[in-house]
Amino acid sequence: MSLSTAKPRQSNVFKEMIGSLKRTLAIATNAFREVIRDRVLYLIVLYALVMAAAWRLLPEVAATTEDKMLLDVGLAAIDVLGSIVAIFVGTGLINKEIDKRTVLVLIPKPISRAEFIIGKQLGLSAVLGVLVALMTGIYLAFLSLAQISYPVVSILIAALYLFFKLCLLTGIALMLGVFTSSLLATLLTFGIYLMGHSSRDLLALGNLSRNADIERLTQALYLVLPDLSRLDLKNQAVYGILPDSITLLSNAVYGLLYTVLVLAIAILIFSRREF
Repeated sequence: MSLSTAKPRQSNVFKEMIGSLKRTLAIATNAFREVIRDRVLYLIVLYALVMAAAWRLLPEVAATTEDKMLLDVGLAAIDVLGSIVAIFVGTGLINKEIDKRTVLVLIPKPISRAEFIIGKQLGLSAVLGVLVALMTGIYLAFLSLAQISYPVVSILIAALYLFFKLCLLTGIALMLGVFTSSLLATLLTFGIYLMGHSSRDLLALGNLSRNADIERLTQALYLVLPDLSRLDLKNQAVYGILPDSITLLSNAVYGLLYTVLVLAIAILIFSRREF
């Protein structure tokens, strides 16, 4: 192959990559606007009300530990509210397009199904990023108003890893949502969310059983289920205690790879669907 023919081919590949990126970002932008229009940002107001109520009520019920409890409540509320959005919105993103038949308009266009899935993931992840950032800002503001000392770096890192966890949860929700109903996908995603936080305990329980069959079963479940405790740093963060940098990096890579894996499965399943 001559140099003159290789350059046009490389140019065409580059143009196709740019075109694919633009289409994916267009889908992500549309998904972001769609989720925002669903008034998801009202959760910011709900979070502020929860923090205000905790600030006023905790001194009445916890005379000496209200500072620690406010620290715990704030991060836990961010986790819960963010997970609600990731699960309930994520499982319905694809099914909503199918129910409204808009997928029939999008798919025949020069938009691949991979671009469609990745765009939806990026759009909802952007919404979750905005939610986590705003709620973290409100959280730190309330701690400052209450004159509670807090390890700001640890809390910010915990919030970042919470965002990673929500992105992973969004990928799982999308994967389940592409081949089943929104209700069933929501229930399955919620079940994975609960089991993902206790997968290490499940593995330890299997080891304690000293039964080979149970150990193999729990090890298989641990390999399949996401280990969400890797990305849940809120309990350590309030004390200013975090894993070392190598562990933090490996946990972030784990979350990224697991997210890519579930998205790849979602794309594979979605590519086989007929509309």
